[in-house]
Amino acid sequence: MANIGSIDRTIRLLLGAVLVIAPFLPQTVDVFGNWGLWKYAVSAAGLVMIGTAAFRFCPAYTLLGIRTCTLADK
Repeated sequence: MANIGSIDRTIRLLLGAVLVIAPFLPQTVDVFGNWGLWKYAVSAAGLVMIGTAAFRFCPAYTLLGIRTCTLADK
C-alpha cells in the first residue's frame, strides 16, 4: 500500500543520499567534526529516508493520515 507520491519519493531519495554521505566527506569535517556519534544518527536518518522512498511507504504518514500518492503514481 503506497502512500508516497513520485515527487515526495524523489525528494526523499536525494535528501537521504545527501544525509548518508555528507557526514563522512572531507569537505564537511568543519560541520560534522565535533558531532561525535551524532553523525551516525544523521546517516541513519538518511537510510530511513532512502528505505521509505524505495518501498513507497511511510509509517508516519499512515499515523497522520497523509497520502501524497495519486492514482497515477500507483
